[in-house]
Amino acid sequence: MSNSAVGGDVFFVLVGAILVFAMHGGFAFLEVGTVRHKNQVNALVKILVDFALSTVAYFFVGYAFAYGTTFFVNAATLSGGGGGFELQGLTLVKFFFLTTFAAAIPAIISGGIAERMKFWPQCAATVALVGIVYPLFEGVVWNGNFGLQSWLEAQFGASFHDFAGSVVVHGVGGWIALAAVMLLGARRGRYDRNGRPIGIPPSSLPWLALGSWMLCVGWFGFNVMTAGALEAASGLVAINSLMAMVGGILVALIVGKNDPGFVHNGALAGLVAVCAGSDIMHPVGSLIVGGVAGAIFVTGFEYCQNKLKIDDVLGVWPLHGICGAWGGLAAGVFGLEALGGLGGVSLISQIIGTLLGVGYAAGAGFVVYGVLKSTMGLRLSEEEEYQGADLSIHKIGANPEADLGR
Repeated sequence: MSNSAVGGDVFFVLVGAILVFAMHGGFAFLEVGTVRHKNQVNALVKILVDFALSTVAYFFVGYAFAYGTTFFVNAATLSGGGGGFELQGLTLVKFFFLTTFAAAIPAIISGGIAERMKFWPQCAATVALVGIVYPLFEGVVWNGNFGLQSWLEAQFGASFHDFAGSVVVHGVGGWIALAAVMLLGARRGRYDRNGRPIGIPPSSLPWLALGSWMLCVGWFGFNVMTAGALEAASGLVAINSLMAMVGGILVALIVGKNDPGFVHNGALAGLVAVCAGSDIMHPVGSLIVGGVAGAIFVTGFEYCQNKLKIDDVLGVWPLHGICGAWGGLAAGVFGLEALGGLGGVSLISQIIGTLLGVGYAAGAGFVVYGVLKSTMGLRLSEEEEYQGADLSIHKIGANPEADLGR
């Protein structure tokens, strides 16, 4: 490969990494707009600190678990070839790109545990999840570790297909979040003494909407740049992402009865679901997949909150966990040539891969957060929760002058 070709790939992947990095601002503002005013600073700090911790954990431990590559060589080798590193540091920008994926795990979880989680235990969870838990499953699916993919291909004619992480990233993050939320318990005042839900409205719909828009824009880097090279870039991935997004919006609009929170999250539900099969599905199939995801999110959120009494603040389990699992299964249906897809997938392999991801993530979530609950504790005290995480943890509110009455 020529230097100019490698340079083009470096720039291509770097732009993708920057776009996905920007998505973390979307995670932050989606949470800022959803939580109460007294917890907005905490939302912003959590996402930023989690990204920093994720980068360190993934650099020193996680990337090696997933891909068997470390960075403990001199800078000349890192940037100029040798030691398994491509010319001009292509492996380095791929690491940056994959780091933004890994850091999405704690960013997803953050929305579910908002308003009552202690800060330092969540930092510890981030290190464990991004350093060990996530890269182990990532390596199984995307690097062929432990032979699962080879076995699926031999048995069922195709390996588990998850192009951009419906299950690997979103499903894993969402099902870990479910475990964390269940161990943490509901916010005080969320349900009355008879178990009936008490509504807690979003603090700022404009901030919530901004978060959704930032995520939607960055998602095209998340999906399209997963190709990893200019030559492999596909317009099909882009149009499928677009169609799934609008499908999620329109169905959430109808099923959610014009609720703006459902509409803006419906876009994200569609995008979560299309990640797995965005490179093989027909655009009409993607529209359907996104639409179904929009319905799944609305009904799943209401069932989770009102029937199961699980206080998942941003609905990350239905949004990322359930819609992510749907995306893994949908790739095995709408990716088939009979339904206009490119083929090369097996529904049985998709079912096995998805169930393994769901089971692994939920189990790991209960282990990690269970250990933290028994050692460090997970919840703020009743007084700290009443005061709000901003003042309790960070000693400052979102509008300090207003808090001082000036």
